[in-house]
Amino acid sequence: MYPDHTPHVPAQRAVNVHQPTPYPPAVAAPSPVVPVQPDTVPAVASIVLPDGRVVTGYAINPAQPEPLAARPAVSRTAVNIALGGVGFLAVCGGLILLTSFIAALTAFITQLITLAAVIFGGWIAVQIFSANGHQGGTTVNIRKAVIKRNKFYS
Repeated sequence: MYPDHTPHVPAQRAVNVHQPTPYPPAVAAPSPVVPVQPDTVPAVASIVLPDGRVVTGYAINPAQPEPLAARPAVSRTAVNIALGGVGFLAVCGGLILLTSFIAALTAFITQLITLAAVIFGGWIAVQIFSANGHQGGTTVNIRKAVIKRNKFYS
């Protein structure tokens, strides 16, 4: 039996839904709480269950999935790989130029060393094989000297 003394008959009893009106916002002293606009207050619903209980609560809207972001025509990974390839090619070109520069510098230094060796060697050869046998030195001829009785015979 119910408080209104009616027998429980689920098929005969209808569900009553009450829509209470929300209170208007009270004007009070400023508070740290941000006031909520009346438009954003969700509707409060009361439902009377078949057994006589009343359930009151806010209506819950089903969660809407977030809209999918528009996908670009080309993936970011592909763009990053392409940019990495362009950068790698630029570095390789610079390395080829650097290698060519080092090879040319090495050949130039080798030619300078060879030229110095040829010039210095030629100067030494001229000094050794010059047609002037004596160029202002002192010539000393040593002969067998004979000294007899304190007399020098040459």
